[in-house]
Order: sequence, then C-alpha cells, then structure tokens
Amino acid sequence: MLKKLIDGLFRSGNVNDEEIPATEYRGYLITPDPQDAGGQYRVSGWIRKPVEGGETLEHRFERSDTVGSREACVELTLEKAQRFIDDLGDEIFASHH
Repeated sequence: MLKKLIDGLFRSGNVNDEEIPATEYRGYLITPDPQDAGGQYRVSGWIRKPVEGGETLEHRFERSDTVGSREACVELTLEKAQRFIDDLGDEIFASHH
C-alpha cells in the first residue's frame, strides 16, 4: 500500500510541489503534506470524509513530529492520522485539535 503512495515522490526539490495521493482508511481520505522544517520534514496533512450531498468534510493537521526523510514522514503521517481517526472518528471535524 505505501509503496504505491511513495513511488514518484521525488520529482523535484521542493517538498510540496505536488500533492501526495490520498489513502483511504475506514471511509476517510488521508493526504500527507510533509512540511519542510529546516532539513527535516514535519508531519502534516489533511483528513477528509465525503458525505451525502456531494460535500466533503476536511480537517488540516500538523504535528510537532519531524523526521529526516520525506518517505518516512509520509509513513508517519499516515500512522498518526489513522490513530487520530480511530480515537475521534467524526469528532475530528467538530472542532480543531
């Protein structure tokens, strides 16, 4: 699963030039968005959930965690987001955490 997500991430030097494809998890879509943190990459991304009526709920998150490679950051972002979804479910969209 992660190999497909990670393939082709290094097409340019700018960390955020292209959006990483979303990964589906329990009806939610997780889109990692690693942030440059002075030679490290900060865990950051979006959790979205399509709902009836064509709308999409979304929550932007950024953590203090930093890692040395973009690939590792994508993996850690997915892990953190999945834990967040498991802990809070739709409450993610009720308020900012």
